[in-house]
Amino acid sequence: MSEGFKVEMPYKTVIVANGTFPSCSRALDFLRHAGHIICCDGAVSKLTAAGFSPSVVVGDLDSLSPDERQRWSDRLHPDYSTEYNDLQKALKYAITQQMDNIVLLGCAGGREDHFIANLSIMASYGDRLNLMMVTDNGFFRSIRKTTTLPAVPGQQVSVFAKEETLPLTFHDLKYPVSHRCFRHLWEGSLNETTKNAFTIEMHGEGVVVVYQTWI
Repeated sequence: MSEGFKVEMPYKTVIVANGTFPSCSRALDFLRHAGHIICCDGAVSKLTAAGFSPSVVVGDLDSLSPDERQRWSDRLHPDYSTEYNDLQKALKYAITQQMDNIVLLGCAGGREDHFIANLSIMASYGDRLNLMMVTDNGFFRSIRKTTTLPAVPGQQVSVFAKEETLPLTFHDLKYPVSHRCFRHLWEGSLNETTKNAFTIEMHGEGVVVVYQTWI
């Protein structure tokens, strides 16, 4: 993706999970311009090593060193629930603070099962929050209504529908579909843009996760 391509959404809250910390400038730009940085406790050392400070640290806090506990003592938000992982705890905190338009960083890399779980969590919370998960290779966005997204011709796109009964129509993608329901996650993957924007038309209610590569 050329450096001129920008994601035109007001993402002012960033959640940093304990996966691979981003290295590409476009991912780091979200941290540089963040109004709030919610950091999962296991990612605090990665965040501070990159030169950023958390607004709040969320989790069971068992990953923090004694020095980190003291340094961020006024920003700790403990959540000892065993039902939720740290990304869910961070999202639940964001909801209590009435935050929206949230970028998720550090959700990929490391164990593949963690990434799959995090992507599923994104889809689950996408019915109440505008979320974007950013990696060094691309970004996922949750949408809840017919949406036109900016693109670059030739950009790779995949579409994942949470609901099997939600008909979708793709406009301005290399492989268009009309009023199609996707029974399997792979069915809407590996598409490609043909113009400077494309539209995912939703013929009903639900959550769709759209992936675009950086090229």
